[in-house]
Amino acid sequence: MFTKILIANRGEIACRVIATAKKMGIQTVAVYSEADAEARHVKLADEAVLLGPAPSRESYLVADKIIAAAKETGAQAIHPGYGFLSENEAFAKRCEDEGIAFIGPKAHSIAAMGDKIASKKLANEAKVNTIPGYNDPIPDAQTAVGIAKGIGYPVMIKASAGGGGKGLRVAYNDKEALEGFTACQNEARNSFGDDRIFIEKFVQEPRHIEIQILGDSHGNVIYLNERECSIQRRHQKVIEEAPSPFISDATRKAMGEQAVALAKAVQYQSAGTVEFVVGKDQDFYFLEMNTRLQVEHPVTECITGLDLVEQMIRVAAGEKLAITQADVKRDGWAIECRINAEDPFRNFLPSTGRLVRFQPPEQTMWQGDTGHLQGVRVDTGVTEGGEIPMFYDSMIAKLIVHGKDRNEAIAKMREALNGFVIRGISSNIPFQAALLAHPDFVSGKFNTGFIAEHYPQGFTLEHANAVDKNLLAALATYVHRRARVRATLITGQMQGRNYEPRQVYAAMCLGEGGKVERKDVRAIPGDSKTAMTLEVDGQTYVIDATWQLGEIRVNGTINGQPFTAQVERGTPKNPLAIRVIYNGSQLDVLPLLERTADLFVHMPYKAPPDMSKFVLSPMPGLLVDVTVQPGQKVEAGERVAVIEAMKMENVLFATADGVVKSVTAAKGESLAVDQAIIEFE
Repeated sequence: MFTKILIANRGEIACRVIATAKKMGIQTVAVYSEADAEARHVKLADEAVLLGPAPSRESYLVADKIIAAAKETGAQAIHPGYGFLSENEAFAKRCEDEGIAFIGPKAHSIAAMGDKIASKKLANEAKVNTIPGYNDPIPDAQTAVGIAKGIGYPVMIKASAGGGGKGLRVAYNDKEALEGFTACQNEARNSFGDDRIFIEKFVQEPRHIEIQILGDSHGNVIYLNERECSIQRRHQKVIEEAPSPFISDATRKAMGEQAVALAKAVQYQSAGTVEFVVGKDQDFYFLEMNTRLQVEHPVTECITGLDLVEQMIRVAAGEKLAITQADVKRDGWAIECRINAEDPFRNFLPSTGRLVRFQPPEQTMWQGDTGHLQGVRVDTGVTEGGEIPMFYDSMIAKLIVHGKDRNEAIAKMREALNGFVIRGISSNIPFQAALLAHPDFVSGKFNTGFIAEHYPQGFTLEHANAVDKNLLAALATYVHRRARVRATLITGQMQGRNYEPRQVYAAMCLGEGGKVERKDVRAIPGDSKTAMTLEVDGQTYVIDATWQLGEIRVNGTINGQPFTAQVERGTPKNPLAIRVIYNGSQLDVLPLLERTADLFVHMPYKAPPDMSKFVLSPMPGLLVDVTVQPGQKVEAGERVAVIEAMKMENVLFATADGVVKSVTAAKGESLAVDQAIIEFE
């Protein structure tokens, strides 16, 4: 067994590998860029080596620097994690040539399976079901249109070296095929240095289901059940679960056996994933094979009780698999939510900056520890006070739960999301909460088009704020009254400085555009110091919670049912209001005495300034291009600027015809949210 390994990655996956290595008594070496000097994975490792500047192409993608770091520190093996160099055939071969073990498959397996065109041909030879399509590289966009028409729309345009949603488009007509081919080629060239594109038939009502496989260097290969990854947004997975609520035992067995046959055809060793698209009649077709550890591997660890990172390390060290196919368990139900640094109310644009608050829910399961299951686990590479840089992936944490069945897992996940505190940047937690509460998700009736179908215009406050307002008003009044009770107990106050908490309030629910909705509230103390009965517009809520002044989380019971919510005193628009967040809904409430509430409705509303003549940056990022200049006439829909954030380019368009008055930001400038870029006359 190795005594020291280097992790050629960053963020949560680097921390994940370190956790298992420590369990196995193996020392670890972290590598980092200048942007990650204070990152969590650097502090967790036994040693750390600086690679270079922040951009990946100058740090995490430079194989020479990583090999040099391994030699310098005496690391006998390199774990690549996922992304970066994890599926780079040349890097795996280089490690082998340098006498450093690559904790992953051999270079020939990566070459065969990492190339989507070659892998599809191999799948055909191994008698694995494949989708109709054109499997040779396509030279140009016009040829792509002709091929797409021949296959029949809709078609999927994919980069041969693509992954993570990059280099992938679905086209329903000639125009979309033409534009999609060009976009895929550009993204693939920039992200992977390989611009080969192919086209295949797009399966209607598809489910994305993948089989986790594990092979060793002695010819043994097993499959570790499946993962359901159909809840996707723009081809990026949002929620994953294991097992799938859709497929039958017979389909699971057939898919698993085909995945094993394919892995054996390329002499696969290590952990890998064979992805399938499954139709509504459970007909399934091979999509691709990921020759690395998957982001969603924890859900498989939960239901099988196996530490996949440990298995990868043992296989790389030459050990045989310790289990056979008959030993593979399927215990309970696991769900994973990807917590991303993005704003769901701004069309999921990246959100970077400092994590002012980062308080995950209480963990009862841990990385690398499969002895404690049926609980909550958080995989992350960040800490409170740290920075979310613009140079890397938007995922800041993975929230994993494991229950005895699917309903229990969903309930645990909703509760865990309620207790996940993130401040300073926006996150997709409200979106995750809405998805988990959706009847079609709860019933298991969904496919990869679920998000596009149910949120065609994007995710809005109306989607998020589905919780009963009376309940949120009750929580806000509860917190307010608890604070007032505490205030009366402070000694040394001037006479008349404080007042006894009242029983009758008016909870003013503050909406957008100065809208105010009044709720009449009556608060009656309960049997204990923490209990209270609140009547809100005729509805009764008995609340008993363990909340202390200054805490964000509120844990307790409402009408006897356990709950977790978040409350904060003071909001950007009103320092006296209380913000309540529960089940993805958010409401700002101002609990007032009746007379004060009567006067409050007469307070003038200060409207925000009119910014309609400006093009504003919708996210923090790097301004890579401005395509207009002062005096230029611009038509609605015309491209005016390009912003790069978290490895993705975002194009800004003019929303109306006009003439450019000035360009207020320079190319190459780092932009803040809502910073003006262009002003129109």
